[in-house]
Amino acid sequence: MSVPEKSAGGFDTRAIHAGQAFDPTTGAVIPPVYLTSTYVQDGIGGLRNGYEYSRGGNPTRTALETQLAALEGGIRGLSFASGLAAEDALLRTVLRPGDHVVIGNDVYGGTHRLIRRIFGEWGVTHSTVDTSDVAAVEAAIELGTTKVLWVETPSNPLMKISDIAALAEVGHEAGLVTVVDNTFASPALQQPISLGADVIVHSTTKYLGGHSDVIGGALVFAAGQEELAERVEFTQFAAGAVSGPFDAFLTSRGIKTLGIRMQRHSSNAHAIAERLVGHPGVARVLYPGLPTHPGHELAARQMSGFGGMISIELAGGAAAARRFAESTRVFQLAESLGGVESLVNYPSEMTHASVRGTEAEVPESIVRLSVGIEDVDDLLADIDQALAAL
Repeated sequence: MSVPEKSAGGFDTRAIHAGQAFDPTTGAVIPPVYLTSTYVQDGIGGLRNGYEYSRGGNPTRTALETQLAALEGGIRGLSFASGLAAEDALLRTVLRPGDHVVIGNDVYGGTHRLIRRIFGEWGVTHSTVDTSDVAAVEAAIELGTTKVLWVETPSNPLMKISDIAALAEVGHEAGLVTVVDNTFASPALQQPISLGADVIVHSTTKYLGGHSDVIGGALVFAAGQEELAERVEFTQFAAGAVSGPFDAFLTSRGIKTLGIRMQRHSSNAHAIAERLVGHPGVARVLYPGLPTHPGHELAARQMSGFGGMISIELAGGAAAARRFAESTRVFQLAESLGGVESLVNYPSEMTHASVRGTEAEVPESIVRLSVGIEDVDDLLADIDQALAAL
């Protein structure tokens, strides 16, 4: 199916207009939501604009995919039912039994679980490595066997920063597909394709949707990856992990305010990170916007802002971390991230429970904050009272 040409202009202009042309029939500014499963044909095989059945394509999904490609500077976007569905389709397309994957030792727990348990039973092996150490990544690659280098930066939840350009160069020299999970930064703050990434993956549930009301995932492919994009699109069609039209609409609507939301997420997070620094109950503040963060200078080079995610290590260990997570009021205790509302999460037993006992295990002293766009004074007051409860 042909994809409409990407819109030109700056980031916010593309976020609002790419794939979002007004309805030519009525002039409606917002394109219709095509709640249909199938399409009338002009004779057998006479498809209208390539649409046949909504598992294969839907105009609302096409609009979102055009929007996604425009934001990331890619040649093709694909929208999925979830972030993990997107990861699964990509990995199933690229990998075969006996292949090997290099992943970070601090990736999203669901990604690690997918590769370790689902693909592991299929005969795919993996190595975990600190991807902020380029030499360690090079050493982990098994020439001829490694097929994918999986990079997550900033990482979830320890906020490690990896050099996308350097890792992409390593991956290309070894003939690998270099994948960057851009969920934490979002395309508003980081453009991995411009730094050499082959494929970008998103949980669109998070910052792209931005309102905690939709589940979705996406892949965006760089120029030169047209064949891979076609193969993954076939896998998606054949296996069926597509986003529904209303989910696609909600994601498109969220994307239109992504740029301005990320500015507020970032400024609120920076203020909270600075408040946490030096508190006797806090052993470490993991936020790349702080000059003390080991990845600060690299993040400043490859990101246009530092984002809304903070992780903190509590000096009192697991007991203090639990107490803090259960003491906030504005920050709500929940999984997920990237919505307009602030959330607090205890990774060890929530988002990353599946990696306990593995090399990707998250310390029990860590709490993760998804800083929302509420009034910063209210967020700071909430942090202060939660710290006072330690």
